[in-house]
Amino acid sequence: MKEISRISEAEWEVMEVFWRRSPQTAAEVYAALRPGTHWKSTTVRTLISRLVAKGILEHEVDGKRYLYSAARSREECVEAAGQSFLERIFGGAVQPLLLHFASRTRLSKRDAEKLKQLLEGSKS
Repeated sequence: MKEISRISEAEWEVMEVFWRRSPQTAAEVYAALRPGTHWKSTTVRTLISRLVAKGILEHEVDGKRYLYSAARSREECVEAAGQSFLERIFGGAVQPLLLHFASRTRLSKRDAEKLKQLLEGSKS
């Protein structure tokens, strides 16, 4: 399967709408995003076009309108974003990432135990 291109913060907001419900028209996505973003319709259409070009969204023609659907799952995009972050910030090394977050975040007992099991290679 083709590698997933990096998704901007604004594109993530658009994709969240599609991951909740697909297919949708650009107008429906605009209506869903308008209250929280105050973006113009042209902004939403531009973001949708970028996501189609990246292969994250796909479309089909339905009469005079385009119906857009997520071509990649949220999980696939989260995995790609996580890998991109790891490569860009920590040079692909997991240990500095874990040390950074573990030393700056208060882990619950349950989270600490899960992390320990993960590091030991246990499955739970």
